[in-house]
Amino acid sequence: MQPITFDTKRMIAFSGSVAAILIAIAAIMVAGTYGRSIEPSAYRAFSVSGEGETIGIPDVAKFSFSIVTEGGEDLAALQEENTTKTNATIAFLKEQGVEAKDITTSAYNVSPRYQYYNCNTTSRSMTPTMDIAMPVEVCPPADIVGYTVTQTVSVKSRDFTKTGGLLSGVVEKGANNVSSLSFEIDDPDTLESTARAQAIEKARAKAEAVAKAGGFSVGRILSIDEGYAYPTYDERAYAMDAMSYSKGGATPTPVVEPGSQEIHVTVTMRFEIK
Repeated sequence: MQPITFDTKRMIAFSGSVAAILIAIAAIMVAGTYGRSIEPSAYRAFSVSGEGETIGIPDVAKFSFSIVTEGGEDLAALQEENTTKTNATIAFLKEQGVEAKDITTSAYNVSPRYQYYNCNTTSRSMTPTMDIAMPVEVCPPADIVGYTVTQTVSVKSRDFTKTGGLLSGVVEKGANNVSSLSFEIDDPDTLESTARAQAIEKARAKAEAVAKAGGFSVGRILSIDEGYAYPTYDERAYAMDAMSYSKGGATPTPVVEPGSQEIHVTVTMRFEIK
């Protein structure tokens, strides 16, 4: 028998370390395979969808109005005139019971108005024997001849009995344009919850029907996806020309009807097959 040398001992120790590492790697691979086998994707599963619907009556009317002021080069005077009319219109809204939180200045624009010149920038004289370039006329730059100041305000009306009067009243106070009339439900959460409960109930019933037809049992829920179908609001263009009413007396008061709106919730549920 040959004596065990130091090199032999070192080789045996190295081989033992390699074996231990290989065993550890194998254990990790087995654990990973087991882990993947119990993931939801490994289950036999099926999906069903259900839709819930509720109908609500809008409780808020929204509209916007603009005050447009055009004039010459005295911009400060135009801004003062525009601001005076806008403030008077906002004061009217508050007098009619519209709260400050429901009045929002949504845009303020100052745009210059230009005078442009029609100039010939090139002029050439063509003959059979020569091409003569004529002097080019220098065209002056456009001049600012005035400004247009526009202020737009968005309004929420919560009392529909006053909405028509608000629409005509802002025109009487100086608004040049009233538009984007729409109706909405201010807090749709309760209606959405009702529609969601209906959708889940229908999806569960459908799952039970599918399982009965397929000869299996419905297991636990693996996932739920939810989608909304928001109502399309009837945005009614309501534009009024202040000049046309200045000749005919008081501005007529329109009648507004909010109608009703449907809220749809769709759920897709994935169940385990037992």
